[in-house]
Amino acid sequence: MSKEKLSLGQIHISNDVLADMAGFATLECYGVVGMASPGLKAGVAQLLTRDRLKRGIRITPTNGEIKVDHYVIIEYGVNLSEVAHNLVNQVKYTLEKFAGVKVANVEVHVQGVRDKREKGK
Repeated sequence: MSKEKLSLGQIHISNDVLADMAGFATLECYGVVGMASPGLKAGVAQLLTRDRLKRGIRITPTNGEIKVDHYVIIEYGVNLSEVAHNLVNQVKYTLEKFAGVKVANVEVHVQGVRDKREKGK
């Protein structure tokens, strides 16, 4: 949970809200097919629907900052390291600009690679 002290009180932002923000920022990134569950079932990544994006993100508060773990499925044929780099920058920017939290680290866990046309399968 993020806290910000103001002259009139404090603002508390829950980890679920931060995870939702990070999830929507993730879907804006080129090369990301969708979010995945952290655990693999029978070695297969499970694509999450838009209403369950936060299940693919773990927010861990550490020393006044947050650490973000992303579990994603990447589009086949794109440069994985470039997509991950863009994702890290997009999520960090979104959380710092719109939620006012300091992001210590964003880790991207690629759970699978899919052809974007197979998104619904």
